[in-house]
Amino acid sequence: VLRNMLYADSDALRGLSYVVMDEVHFLADRFRGAVWEEVILHLPENVRLVSLSATVSNAEEFGAWMETVRGNTAVIVDEVRPVPLWQHVLVGHRLFDLFDTKSEASRPGAGIVVDQELTRYIKQRQAHDRASVWEDRGRRGGPRRDFRPPPRPEVLIRLDQEGLLPAITFIFSRAGCDAALGQCLRSRLDLGREDTLDEIDAIIEKHTGELPRTDLEVLGYWEWREALHRGLAAHHAGMLPAFRHTVEELFVKGLVRAVFATETLALGINMPARTVVLERLVKFNGETHADLTPGEYTQLTGRAGRRGIDVEGHAVVLWHPDLDTTQVAGLASTRTYPLRSSFRPGYNMSINLIDRMGADESRALLERSFAQFQADRSVVGLVRGIERNDKELARLRSQLGGADSEFLEYMSLRERIRNRERSVQREGRQSRRAAAVTALGELRRGDVVAIPSGRRSGLAVVLEPDSDPGDPRPLVLTQDKWAGRVSIADFPTPAEALGRMRLPRHVDHRTARTRRDLASALRSTGITPPRGQRRGRRGAPDEDRELAALRRALRNHPSHGRPDREDLARVGERYNRIARETDSMRQKVAATTNSLARTFDRIVRLLTERGYIDGGEVTDAGRRLTRIYSESDLLVAECLRQGLWKGLAPAELAAVVSAVVYESRRESGYLAVMGPTGPIRHAIGETVRVWSDLRSDEVRHKLPLTREPDLGFVEAVWKWARGEALVEALLAGGDQGNSLPAGDFVRWCRQVIDLLDQLHGAAEDPEIASTAAKAVRAIRRGVVAIDAA
Repeated sequence: VLRNMLYADSDALRGLSYVVMDEVHFLADRFRGAVWEEVILHLPENVRLVSLSATVSNAEEFGAWMETVRGNTAVIVDEVRPVPLWQHVLVGHRLFDLFDTKSEASRPGAGIVVDQELTRYIKQRQAHDRASVWEDRGRRGGPRRDFRPPPRPEVLIRLDQEGLLPAITFIFSRAGCDAALGQCLRSRLDLGREDTLDEIDAIIEKHTGELPRTDLEVLGYWEWREALHRGLAAHHAGMLPAFRHTVEELFVKGLVRAVFATETLALGINMPARTVVLERLVKFNGETHADLTPGEYTQLTGRAGRRGIDVEGHAVVLWHPDLDTTQVAGLASTRTYPLRSSFRPGYNMSINLIDRMGADESRALLERSFAQFQADRSVVGLVRGIERNDKELARLRSQLGGADSEFLEYMSLRERIRNRERSVQREGRQSRRAAAVTALGELRRGDVVAIPSGRRSGLAVVLEPDSDPGDPRPLVLTQDKWAGRVSIADFPTPAEALGRMRLPRHVDHRTARTRRDLASALRSTGITPPRGQRRGRRGAPDEDRELAALRRALRNHPSHGRPDREDLARVGERYNRIARETDSMRQKVAATTNSLARTFDRIVRLLTERGYIDGGEVTDAGRRLTRIYSESDLLVAECLRQGLWKGLAPAELAAVVSAVVYESRRESGYLAVMGPTGPIRHAIGETVRVWSDLRSDEVRHKLPLTREPDLGFVEAVWKWARGEALVEALLAGGDQGNSLPAGDFVRWCRQVIDLLDQLHGAAEDPEIASTAAKAVRAIRRGVVAIDAA
């Protein structure tokens, strides 16, 4: 909001004296971080800036940058926690301190020492578990028993006995939080008090009283209310915001004593607890399961200890056989989580900068960013390495006869031959791969091929071709009844159709009977795999004309016949190796310094080609782009400029706009649903066409690619904007028979509203502006409207 006000020169900023940037480590956030830096760079010099964070170890570096862009800056680092934090490990039903604070080993300077009693008890338990396994095998010959963690209700009872409630248990999945709450509700656990039920109901009514009863039924209201009465709750982004805000208020007031939450609760929400519990130290980061970083551990456990209420806070990690207590101790004691800038210029940022200050000043401002500040500092070591190598190269040159010596020329020829040999080999590999890709992509349904090696070797028939130009993966069935997709990794030489086989019109390769029948028919064709594996000619290096010419020049060179040639060549090889290393370092320095300015220049060239900038000045189309703040800002601007969204009804416009806003949590093809009406399908088709053209331009200009439109929310928001029931909208937005979580539905509806509001202000066509305003009113109802603050 503040960034947009700065770009618009809002009158509301007159008289602004102070800006407090709490949780300033968000500057490293991949999606939102750039906005924080934009604010820091654009605030008037007279505005004082206060930046706060509990998880930045390079505060001095950040302060040094702030001094360069904001003037006099004081860095205040306080290592003392207002409420001391104690670290524990819960092993079964026994609670241990993590750190040894009593023994001689824990004296100052001894380093991290894990509590000896904890270590001893874990060893005893592991020995007992191993003995139990052998007893089981001896009695029944049964498999090893899997470790079972203590049930959540028992963990909470143990914490309650120790006086460690209220507690937040962090579980790194929404489903895990809901399952944990369900496990507690199925038990007899009750952490509530009879005398607080009226107050709890009053707070529930305050947040949800305006919701229709039918919607409450869909949202699991009664189970949620029962959990709150028993002092229990879940908290995650999939919940309705009104439900989350209710949980937050009840927890702060001590009316809910145990919350199961995802890590989003640790970010920017005021919900301190006496104790934080971590069930696992591994979480899914969107691509893979990864260990928690020290910064993440600190952020999560930072919730423990309520200032003014608790004299100390507690962090409890649940033990399991794979837990390394030394690793936990390292996480709890590490203070190295540096802040790294995520600042990168985008289309909206660049066009706003040019509109306000022109290209030259914009480029200078980008070079003052924290990202460039860190990049420039990172090359200091490289520059020192270059200087060191230059001195060594000068020494080696003198051994080889000086800078103008014939032998240096001879060594240059040897280096060129080496590079050309590698290039020829690389080109041969690329040529062979291209031939294999082409051959695999040209296979047709019913073609019989031979897989030359591996577990699937033998005859195979193509069930489903794939003409992907980059990586074709046709579906095949082998003579051994295996069905699956093959790739060029299965074919060292180009695949060749050995014959053809008639296939039924419809083949269900997932059924065993179909696979058996087809495999039998394949073996009966009489086609046999070729003997041996033909290999393409690799192209020897001496077949290359340039390489042959270089070798002739080397043999005819005066230094080639020197008696001390090989002795000097050893020095020359070292010279060449250090020269290559130095060139590589120089390229890295060149790529790092002024990298943001180069990206900015590429953006400017693309925007100029597309008519948003002309002669260095922002055009009318460019000014409309300045008012669009979206991850797909240029795509939206292009669709508006080309009139692709004209003539749509309000609900249809909302549906089409959702395609450039929504991002599915799971992989799904964007063509899964093209839209419920003809106008929607046409508008989306045109939007995808524009996106494809834009993507081609971005590839050509070497720019980050605009995200592909995602149609996963189209039908859901269309139904809601037409006034249909919540249950219908949630079902339409789900996948694989599951409804879209209510919290996700509300969040995406509000993001669609935000972009529609921008269209209302940015659209040149009054019809689109009016339709966008109507669409906003149509969406902003029921669960979307309530508790919006």
